Order: sequence, then structure tokens, then C-alpha cells
Amino acid sequence: MAALDALGPAWIWIIAGLLLVGGELALPGVFLVWLGLAAGLTGLAEAAFGLPWQGQLLLFSVLAVAAVVLASRLNRERAPMLNLGAHRLIGRSFRLENGIVAGEGRVRLDDTLWRVAGPDLPAGTQVRVSGVEGTVLRVESVQQKEETVGSPGS
Repeated sequence: MAALDALGPAWIWIIAGLLLVGGELALPGVFLVWLGLAAGLTGLAEAAFGLPWQGQLLLFSVLAVAAVVLASRLNRERAPMLNLGAHRLIGRSFRLENGIVAGEGRVRLDDTLWRVAGPDLPAGTQVRVSGVEGTVLRVESVQQKEETVGSPGS
């Protein structure tokens, strides 16, 4: 305990901040890092201004709440892209890995084979994803789509 007293409150806050940030590595959840940041900033403020312990606790509380609110907002802005899954593929075009036979086939997207459903088409046909049903991509031939758009009756 004497060693902690010798360090002073600024270093105790900074060390606590480093321990919290380190704890984030052991228990990932993107929460402890914000508390660690608040503790580190509290330590720097105490070193610069010599705050009383009540001021230190108040500053830490305010910084912790502000950091968690900021993190929550940043996470919310990024979250919609995380949960789109296969829906993010709608509108993209790919070549059929296996032809579509009896309404089912496969397409390779990067390192993953996806099941596709659509009209019977030979392997190598360029298709566009038009929808998603569970883990199956609904596709249509890019060529058929262009013919429909370019036909005189449309």
C-alpha cells in the first residue's frame, strides 16, 4: 500500500487506465477500453491540475459516461452493415460456378460457395442477385435482364 501512496493519485489513475485497456484484450467487448481511457485522462488531469479526490471521481464519472455514450453512437452507426448478411449482395453480379438445374445452383463469392435459386442456366452465366431467402440467393441472368430492358415493348 505504501508503494501506491508513493506513486501519487495521477499514476494510480494512469495505471488503472492501462489495466482496464489491457483487460479489454483479455475480455473483448469494447467496453473496458472506454473506462480505461477515462481513467487515463483523469490521471493526466490530476497531474496537471492537482484535483482533490472528489474532483477526480467526478471527472472520471463524467468522462466514463461520455466515452461510453460516444462508443455507443459510433457502434450504432457501424452496426447496420454488420447485420445485413447476404442482403448486402443484392444487385451484385457474379458468374455461376455450377449451372442452375431444376431451379438450384451455386455461385462462388470470394472463398465461399453460395446456393442460388433462379431459372435454369448453364455454368459460367453472368447472374445478378435479386433477392435473398434465408441462405439462398435469388438470381436472374444479367443477359435476360438486359434483353427485357431493351425490348421494344418496355
